[in-house]
Amino acid sequence: MKYLVTGGAGFVGSNIALALERERKAEVTVLDDFSSGNFKNLQGFQGNVIGEDILAPGWFDKVGKVDAVFHEAAITDTTVTDQKKMMQVNVEGFKAVLAFAAQYEVKTVVYASSAGVYGNGQCPMKEEQTPEPENVYGFSKAIMDKAARDFAAVHTDMALTGLRYFNVYGPGEAYKGKVASMMYQLYLQMKAGRRPRIFKFGEQARDFVYIKDVVRANLNALDASGFGVCNVASGHPENFNKVVDCLNKAMVSDLAPEYIENPYAFYQNKTHADLRRAKARLNYRPEWNLEDGIADYVKELEKLDSKRKIEKATEGQRK
Repeated sequence: MKYLVTGGAGFVGSNIALALERERKAEVTVLDDFSSGNFKNLQGFQGNVIGEDILAPGWFDKVGKVDAVFHEAAITDTTVTDQKKMMQVNVEGFKAVLAFAAQYEVKTVVYASSAGVYGNGQCPMKEEQTPEPENVYGFSKAIMDKAARDFAAVHTDMALTGLRYFNVYGPGEAYKGKVASMMYQLYLQMKAGRRPRIFKFGEQARDFVYIKDVVRANLNALDASGFGVCNVASGHPENFNKVVDCLNKAMVSDLAPEYIENPYAFYQNKTHADLRRAKARLNYRPEWNLEDGIADYVKELEKLDSKRKIEKATEGQRK
């Protein structure tokens, strides 16, 4: 089988691309403009890499015929306020992927939507509730869902699945910098011996989901038919104080939170996914709770830290 992963050098995309090779023994092509992705996320990847913008003409022929597309290319920084840029990259980029799928008669398209479409909507958040995005990022994802629904109504032979990711964390996100998950940001602070800084008084809740569960949802979507949008989360929101507790346990530390003012005019105080549709459509059942996910993530981060120290020491010896 042949698969295309757009945004395949990014956080979620690279994890999907590597899993497709490892688990499905597939022939995988990555399309990425490397504006936010990083080649180091693809270390060990055996497939083809095309360095192109999703909006650039000509990439269709470079990719050619594939069986399925996993569309992860997007602006994911929710603090971006350039509305035109957000809509062009996220919405028009997605429409380009759909045009590619129609031209090459792709069997399956799986794309990244977001819990951002819900804003501060009612919890638990259900796919059928009216979108209430409170920033242009969430709005762009809501428009993508509408575009997908319209496209699916015409292309009835294609399986099309949108995955509304909630708060994803895990290996491969370091290159997102300031927009990496709070788990990664707090880990860096605590690793440096500083108290973890969270908004007063750590009671904000998120439906955190580990990257390994996100990858599982994507691969399961290969077996879905028709059109559907599904939440991808843990289904169990946890507050920020709990995140700090889990990090302290995993890192064998005892650093109390430093509570700071929230500077954002818009902020989701709680996210909580209803997973019934994901279970029915994708047979999705999250395997990682917050404590186990953070413990696994910390192990990966510490291995990476050790590797970097060895590389730095070796480089120093060479000099």
